[in-house]
Amino acid sequence: ALECLGGNGYDEASGLPRLYRDAPLNGIWEGSGNVNALDMLRALAREPESLDAFGAEIEAALGADRRLDAAWRELRAELVLTEDAQLRARRLIERAALVLQGSLLVRHAPAAVADAFCASRLAGDRGLAFGTLPAGTDFAALLDRLPR
Repeated sequence: ALECLGGNGYDEASGLPRLYRDAPLNGIWEGSGNVNALDMLRALAREPESLDAFGAEIEAALGADRRLDAAWRELRAELVLTEDAQLRARRLIERAALVLQGSLLVRHAPAAVADAFCASRLAGDRGLAFGTLPAGTDFAALLDRLPR
């Protein structure tokens, strides 16, 4: 929070530190991440049309970004594999969330935002630390979106 928000993520007067301290509690209320991932796999197995509905949401953006297209092809191939799906559940569902986010951004966000997301989250040019965006990112366009 401090790296992302500066003093607002540290100073108790802002209220943000309390929200960040309470954030792990939200995961308990909703069930553990693994339970949620397994629930999604069970839903896909029990109701195959749910994968079609999910796919339709992603495919609405196909052709707009090659990285999104490739990520969806790879994810779709993995989602239909049932062998050791439970072992891969967290990674699969995380990837599904990222592909869905990419689809929504490609369709509804400014091009610079969608491009930075697809480059850093769907393509191979990403890091694990906050703010690791690849060279060529349109930083000026991203920064222009900040309120002044």
